[in-house]
Amino acid sequence: MNRTIESEQLTRRTFRRALKYLSDRDPDLARVIDDYGHPPMGLRKPGFSTLVYIILEQQVSLASARATFDRLCEAACPLTPYRFLALDDTALNAIGFSRQKTYYCRQLSQAIRQKELKLSEIENMDNKTARSELTKIKGIGPWTADIYLLMALRRPDIWPSTDLALAVATQKLKKIPVRPDVDKLNEISHPWRPWRSVAARVLWHYYLSR
Repeated sequence: MNRTIESEQLTRRTFRRALKYLSDRDPDLARVIDDYGHPPMGLRKPGFSTLVYIILEQQVSLASARATFDRLCEAACPLTPYRFLALDDTALNAIGFSRQKTYYCRQLSQAIRQKELKLSEIENMDNKTARSELTKIKGIGPWTADIYLLMALRRPDIWPSTDLALAVATQKLKKIPVRPDVDKLNEISHPWRPWRSVAARVLWHYYLSR
């Protein structure tokens, strides 16, 4: 599949351009950037290990996910689907995996090993197709797919509207009485196109800085 504009990668140059674009169009985002500085790009290397890491981040603190991932990388170095599958449930539980996340990462490992999921091909797909391919795997839902597209594939206009931190940060920044739901978050994010991936980083930066 041919690459489209939406599948181009963010670079440091386009990241700076996107921050100016957002600042010019939204005074609230401009204030965050003025008060807290530029957000980190938060880039990750595409591949199996990053997807495992994102699965570990589901519904837990960043610190907890990081600690579990670090222990996993010590037990399976380098981390590959084959090495992951070689770890039994007892070993994974000791590392910090829940039963559910053990199952999810086994499903991912098997899909890659059996070539049902080819991550190198995902890189050349448009956003919609890439999401569809990723979410075929049990344990990879819309949030996990979006974070992978945003951080690992550096897509410029990904908006993970189910992310709790984004909802909390948007509520505070926009002074909304009730935490915005997915539809409201999508509505708010519309003017930030085609740089919603960068807007998300600004909001995460605001959330963590506060």
